[in-house]
Amino acid sequence: MGVGPRFGPAGRPVNYTGRTSGVPKYLHSIGLDAFEYQAVRWGDKPKMSRKEAERLRLEAKHYDVRLSMHASYFINFGDRRKVDASLERLLACLTAACWIDAYIVVFHPGYYKGRSPEAALQTCIDALRRLEKLMDSRGIKGVYLGVETTGRSAQLGSLEEVVRICEEIESARPVVDWAHLHARDGSASISTKEDYLRVLEIIEGRLGSQVVKNLHVHFSKIEFTRKGERKHHPLDAAGYGPDFRLFAEVMVELGLAPVIICETPLLDIDAVKMRDIYLSVREGRG
Repeated sequence: MGVGPRFGPAGRPVNYTGRTSGVPKYLHSIGLDAFEYQAVRWGDKPKMSRKEAERLRLEAKHYDVRLSMHASYFINFGDRRKVDASLERLLACLTAACWIDAYIVVFHPGYYKGRSPEAALQTCIDALRRLEKLMDSRGIKGVYLGVETTGRSAQLGSLEEVVRICEEIESARPVVDWAHLHARDGSASISTKEDYLRVLEIIEGRLGSQVVKNLHVHFSKIEFTRKGERKHHPLDAAGYGPDFRLFAEVMVELGLAPVIICETPLLDIDAVKMRDIYLSVREGRG
């Protein structure tokens, strides 16, 4: 595809069986060029062998598949009592990310759990400052901390909070989960092209044009309640948003080149559909 967006699945493709190290070859065969390894159930040690990590790294390099990693779900930097354990879990993922040459490790920053949003945010920022020092002491380099926008109103991770974290933490980059933003406050907030542009303008204005051009994003259709996300749906599911075609139009108009990770239940199948929608818009067929 040349210079432009990359597309791929969040985790093992639904139409693939075999070793994880074989995923890049499969993705290349169907025209995809990104893969987000799911370390979401890991504890404080990597659950990947160095041998398998090396195989995955070499295969991804050979087939030009850009690797990322999603860290443990068991991370909460909004609660001081959970910070130490959360740091070790994220460090385990960052260590393995270096093994496979993943460029970013995505994580959910935490929960409010009875604390004010500002207090939880400050606890998170303080924890991530500690994390950067630990990364330096352990020789973990060349990998971004991917702070993901979250999909429920009880979670730390609004767009404003994610941008604030990235302003304070040098190695942090925003991960825009469009479905989460759409669902977070129960108001279908990513419904028009202007909604996409509003988010991107905020990020560009505060974090710079290179950050917004090269974003790491997640995409799916989503079902939600007034409290936020409920369930991810396939790209063709009627009655749910957000609309990927509108995002494709924005990417073309602004010349963006994000890594787009598909989080629908049809991981690789819908990633191909997203790629095809983007190409049709870029070539004036959409």
